[in-house]
Amino acid sequence: MTSTIDRDGAAESRVFEADVAKLLQMMVHSVYSDKDVFLRELISNAADACERLRYEAISNPALLPDDTRPQITLAIDAEARQLTVEDNGIGMSHDEMVDALGTIARSGTKAFIEQQAKMDHAKAAEAGEGVNLIGQFGVGFYSAFMVADRVDVISRRAGASEAWRWSSDGKGTFMVTPVDVSEAPARGTRVTLHLTDEAKGYADRPKLEQIVRDQSGHVPVPIVLVEKPGAAPTEIADGAALWTKPRGEISASEYADFYRSVAGQFDEPALTVHFRAEGRQEFTALLFVPQTRPFDLFETERKGPIKLYVRRVFITDDADLLPRYLRFVRGVVDSSDLPLNISREMIQESPILAAIKKSITGRILTELEKLAEKDPAAYGKIWETFGLMFKEGIYDAYDRRDVILGLCRFKTTAGSLRSLKDYVGAMKENQTSIYYLAGHDAARLEASPHLEGFRARGVEVLLLSDPVDSFWVTSGPNFEGKPFKSVTQGAADLAAIPHADTNAEPSQEVSAEVTEFLSFLKTTLSDLVSDVRSSERLTDSPVCLVAAESGPDRQLEKILVGVGQLTGASKPVLEVNPRHPLIASLAALGDSDRAFKEDTARMLLDDARVLDGDRPSDALEFSRRLARIVERGLRGSTG
Repeated sequence: MTSTIDRDGAAESRVFEADVAKLLQMMVHSVYSDKDVFLRELISNAADACERLRYEAISNPALLPDDTRPQITLAIDAEARQLTVEDNGIGMSHDEMVDALGTIARSGTKAFIEQQAKMDHAKAAEAGEGVNLIGQFGVGFYSAFMVADRVDVISRRAGASEAWRWSSDGKGTFMVTPVDVSEAPARGTRVTLHLTDEAKGYADRPKLEQIVRDQSGHVPVPIVLVEKPGAAPTEIADGAALWTKPRGEISASEYADFYRSVAGQFDEPALTVHFRAEGRQEFTALLFVPQTRPFDLFETERKGPIKLYVRRVFITDDADLLPRYLRFVRGVVDSSDLPLNISREMIQESPILAAIKKSITGRILTELEKLAEKDPAAYGKIWETFGLMFKEGIYDAYDRRDVILGLCRFKTTAGSLRSLKDYVGAMKENQTSIYYLAGHDAARLEASPHLEGFRARGVEVLLLSDPVDSFWVTSGPNFEGKPFKSVTQGAADLAAIPHADTNAEPSQEVSAEVTEFLSFLKTTLSDLVSDVRSSERLTDSPVCLVAAESGPDRQLEKILVGVGQLTGASKPVLEVNPRHPLIASLAALGDSDRAFKEDTARMLLDDARVLDGDRPSDALEFSRRLARIVERGLRGSTG
């Protein structure tokens, strides 16, 4: 960088280091996606300066009088279209100002940390929690040029008798001039932004308060706002982050207020998870499960619902810190290990973040397990609201599948929502599988003929009416060694399970006439079904359709055909109840009634299709066959 006037003169006009103007342009338009971030950056720098002063005052107490507390002041001058961010921190000398504000990707803070790393840590121990610096890189300062066409910085280093002004329009040069100490802060830095016409809204008090509350309300320094020149300052942030307080010191109402602020919800949290992790990764998490579904639950572009902070500095409000199946969780995570650097939007690629994600995922699932055990009713409400997301997790999260299955609750033929643990505990003698019936209509599922044989034996069946159910059950899961089996696929395997009614008559052998009729059906319907066989699962209905033992079950096949993943449905198996009166009557008909038997064979198939939620294969032929069958019945009744 060059200077046209040396520092002993009245002013210095300096040129940024090579390509700074180009880098500024790239930074303004590419690095940050949200212009509000400039205020976060300036507040972070101000809080950092206050932290540096506190640390240096350990060895030089005169720098920080006992009656002075650190503070950041936001001052608005709407008429002049100005916004000022001022701190009473360490401030900058002439050389520090030139070095810190004249170079991209470098700051006094970073140099300070590197210097302190080489020194004895005794001072840090004396300071209690040590140095807590949050603005390690100088790029953030230049985000001010997203909203300002000129930026003035006046700074006076603590203990110094001189002050300096830095001024630039961000287009390649900056001026450094001395100023009278009466125009400068007693110590610290004052950054004045001359807002562009498009950015004049940042001189609006409600807007600033909202940004501070969302992005910087929890930096470790109080923030006050001066609404107009001469007005009294009003505190808008007390410098204390709720999540840093012990749980015992936080009331339920404080948790609820914070939840509403961070989640944008108006309900109460159904579950609050607040913990601090120490060890290889140090972070604090304050997370909430809402009572109602967030409005953006199914937005595909939303990366994540968690606000990420690094040492109480806001980084992003969509950190990818939870798997998709927990996307309903809201809250904040504050890391002590992640770096603050130019690529804050890319910080989620950090392996540290991956470790944090694994940790908080496990903690949330553990807390949900505890709630399910302690308060089943409260957990049941969470399941009713977010159970669909958990089911996605069964399909996607192989490493967590057993835990998620344990958290699942299902409507079954036994009635109320049941856990798989309850289901397995109630399994019948010789039952080896967890049976389920999938479909799109819960009422239709309950009336399905496929359930008849299971009900007769008291075997519980899961009723799965969410579209995702058809996928997770086929991904190979089992629970406590018991596989999931569809009641609409393959053989029912019910013969070994005794009837619930001990007085029920044993099943009679299928008569020769019925066996012959089954062969007739198989021949007649060979173009539409893959097989016709006697059914174990039917007790009241004459027929039903089932899928072959291999391949998708009936519901999954329908879904795959509907979305074009299959070109067409496979031929189903027609199961016939050999003890049904209708089947017995049809089997008793002779060859003279062959045409009628062919009509009824196809009507039985269409009946099975309708019970399965489908339409008759040929509506016109169905209508004609129905007319012929009714006509024959009328002739018989009048003859």
